[in-house]
Amino acid sequence: MSATSQTSAAATPLTPTWTVGDHTVRRIDEIALPARTGPWLLPGATGDIVSATPWLSPDFADEQGMLRLASHSFAVEVNGMRVLVDTGIGNGKQRTNPAWHNLDSDYTTRLRTAGFAPESVDLVILTHLHTDHVGWNTRAEGDDWAPTFPNARYVTARAEWDYWAGVEMDEARHQMFRDSVHPIRDTGLFDLVDVADEGTDIAPGLRLLPTPGHTPGQTAVQLSSRGENALVTGDSIHHPVQMSHPGICSCVDISPELAARTRRRLLDSLAGTSTLLLGSHFPPPTAGHVHRDGNAYRLAPAAPLRG
Repeated sequence: MSATSQTSAAATPLTPTWTVGDHTVRRIDEIALPARTGPWLLPGATGDIVSATPWLSPDFADEQGMLRLASHSFAVEVNGMRVLVDTGIGNGKQRTNPAWHNLDSDYTTRLRTAGFAPESVDLVILTHLHTDHVGWNTRAEGDDWAPTFPNARYVTARAEWDYWAGVEMDEARHQMFRDSVHPIRDTGLFDLVDVADEGTDIAPGLRLLPTPGHTPGQTAVQLSSRGENALVTGDSIHHPVQMSHPGICSCVDISPELAARTRRRLLDSLAGTSTLLLGSHFPPPTAGHVHRDGNAYRLAPAAPLRG
């Protein structure tokens, strides 16, 4: 993802939470992304399309048909293991995107408010290795970058790592790997997971599902407890407009056709079920249930218990 200006997430004394069986899922806000993000990221989501999808307003689009998007993580305790899904943009990073450059957010304060002090996190799941999903992997320590979560294992799909290890990257992406990925690998905290077609359990109640297209090794994260389920999208679905129009792709999808097939397959599997969908870039209310809507889908928002 990218954007062209920065908007701080509104301060709140409460952390938005949802329950999934015995699990409590917490949304850890970083920033609300600027209005120009939508037209850049999802150019196929024109004003006419957004305006013709009335259920997107007012939560997911404004009165002018501009999409609302956000950067956040999800934190959950799974059978005593404290897990963070994705780590946002990060502070103090040199980025070509002005919205992300030298960010100064209160993300770690929000983590602590939610009861997830960085040193208490056991596992960090990286759905994929894009700049806005790995930034808080590290924090500045003098002239170096140190793990923000020093007691955690950081995991991503082996297919994701193998792709980036073998492709020619521009300098901006090299910079991101230098400050947010390589320091984790160099300290021995980085693990690669072989994700099977049907998904791979990495702990009881915690499963990685392959959702390729945006990147080759991207995963969604499934949480299960006492017969209840939730799914964190990663960037398989950037915005709910892609439910009403699953063929709308991101300008940074590596394989747009595969991304669209993956999205439709995922939505079809969720439609009409009780699975709670948690959007990695969905603005508040962020979560909901997928319903069929003719040949497409819509999201019925599920308000958090608090926050």
